[in-house]
Amino acid sequence: MDVDDYADLPKPEPDEIIAYGSAVQQFGHLRMPVVEGDVPVAIVIHGGCWLSAFDLTGTSALSAALTERGIATWNIEYRRIGNRGGGWPGSFDDIAMAADHLRSLKADHRLDLSRVIVVGHSAGGQLALWLAARRKLPAAAPGASNPLPIHGVVSLAGVTDLVIADQVKVCGSAVRRLLRGSADREPERYALASPVSLLPLGVPQLMIHGADDPIVRPVFSSAYVTAAQRDGDAARYVNLAAAGHFELVAPGSAVWPEVVDAVVEFSMRLGASHQLLLMRR
Repeated sequence: MDVDDYADLPKPEPDEIIAYGSAVQQFGHLRMPVVEGDVPVAIVIHGGCWLSAFDLTGTSALSAALTERGIATWNIEYRRIGNRGGGWPGSFDDIAMAADHLRSLKADHRLDLSRVIVVGHSAGGQLALWLAARRKLPAAAPGASNPLPIHGVVSLAGVTDLVIADQVKVCGSAVRRLLRGSADREPERYALASPVSLLPLGVPQLMIHGADDPIVRPVFSSAYVTAAQRDGDAARYVNLAAAGHFELVAPGSAVWPEVVDAVVEFSMRLGASHQLLLMRR
């Protein structure tokens, strides 16, 4: 699949479109499963190189599929490169605000905030892992204030190391546009934003990657899991044969059922204890 195929993915409508801030990009799509009782929640973060050209419809089909399986999904939009206020620190502020807004949504929805995971694709994988690390950030860092607890992260072809991503030009110049400079010029920003620099996260992590991904190479996930396990995190790497970058969020792809099943199992197995026993591969 290529970027044109990605743009043509199904875009099922959400149950509700809810603003979490005043900027036009500060909103999310909420989907609630038709089941009784409080339900686990997946915050879903789309990719697209952090660029304004790509939006949350890229993860609409994934969100709808998870909701059909019993998980509430909060598919979030945020200011991106090309939007006023996008990049550092606005994009990070938005992701944090959107996650924390679940506290307000709980009043009128059956959300179990003791079972919140984050699912991110590509650039969204970086933001998902960062979201889980917010509690470790220094007080002055974007998104550091009163973070909503995150209980697990699923990264789909995620960009886990922003220094390396900039060096090998993942998404061209997007990383240094996101952080408004190179790692040499803005080392503190890279340290505060790059998931590998924030280890250990202290929550279970599932890294899923296509073996034939030409955009974000599988080593981003495999090397990250090695580092996470070394630092004591429960992290698992799943390598999907004959899959590229976009197949992970594409209904009808050969790996789609495996991806959806893996995310659902990850969420459901967290349970009340917030623990996930991960098999090493």
